[in-house]
Amino acid sequence: MKAIIRREILNYLKRPLFWIAIVIVISGVFGQLKPYLDIHYITVEDELKSDYPETVHEGEVFEGYVPVGAEEHRKLWDHAIEESLISDFGMSGDEASGIIRKMSGMELGEACRYLEDAYRYYGAESVWEDTAYCKGTMDEINAYIREELEEHPFSWYFSRKFADFAGLFMGFTATILLAVLFMQDMRKNTYELLHTKPISAAQYVIGKVAGGFLISLLILAILNLVFWAICMICTSGSGFEIRLTDFLLATCQYILPNMLMIVCVYTIAALLFKNPLPAVPLLVLYMIYSNMGGQNAEGVYGYFGRPLAIMVRFPGNFFDVTPPPLAMVNQICLLIASAVIILIGIQLWRRRRI
Repeated sequence: MKAIIRREILNYLKRPLFWIAIVIVISGVFGQLKPYLDIHYITVEDELKSDYPETVHEGEVFEGYVPVGAEEHRKLWDHAIEESLISDFGMSGDEASGIIRKMSGMELGEACRYLEDAYRYYGAESVWEDTAYCKGTMDEINAYIREELEEHPFSWYFSRKFADFAGLFMGFTATILLAVLFMQDMRKNTYELLHTKPISAAQYVIGKVAGGFLISLLILAILNLVFWAICMICTSGSGFEIRLTDFLLATCQYILPNMLMIVCVYTIAALLFKNPLPAVPLLVLYMIYSNMGGQNAEGVYGYFGRPLAIMVRFPGNFFDVTPPPLAMVNQICLLIASAVIILIGIQLWRRRRI
């Protein structure tokens, strides 16, 4: 088994495609993470000057936005509704102000229903969402950053964004690289010869899976070191705490189980069809399925994760990187499913032994 693992790793290291893939992944992930490296404490108010709107549905701190509190949120919503009643419904200022005063004691849902029933004003919920973030002053932004960094180090947030985009790019990279993992062995003469060798079915299948997984692990190890170093360099003047362990932990939790499942999909396809290529379109569809959004129990559309998904996304803002519901349960299920696939692969190889 060790010989199989060593052979696979050496074969990949000799392929230019392997090194090209590393460069492409690093470039792609860096392009997505670069804006987060610009986060810093504001020292001059002029840094915040921009043409961005005053309120948005979702805004990043490096763009000058901060989340609004509940009380301030309602004030912004009232003001936006009042302006809309004047401009879109032709009301006078006094009429619009009177409606806002009448709704002051209502909960948001009740106020939205009142606007729909009394004035056919639809979309008040969207106005609420569009006022969730507002432009912050220098003190507000610095206080927001300081408050979030008191809870977790900068690298804790950054490593989860790293896991998000590295997992996305690695999914497609592994699909391309691992297509050749079984290619040579599934050729007729080689396939028959392998079945005459004294190596057991378990040794062969586990050796091939381990070889493919270690190739993905090697790329991820390089990515972890590169982006840890980049993060250290780019934030050196900000005084942020950067820990390599945050990168390693996020990778182990949110990427490695996905890589193992991709290897196992290639394994079962190669052993079933004596050709790994049927797994390529299957994996493309699998990644599309894993990356799809959906609606939660409240009917809110967003990314909530899917059963046995091979991607874990963190679509929120930099300081809002809560994993999707049941993400860790899903990762454990991926490990269990991978183990089952390996056992099935061993049985397939054993039954076809000459």
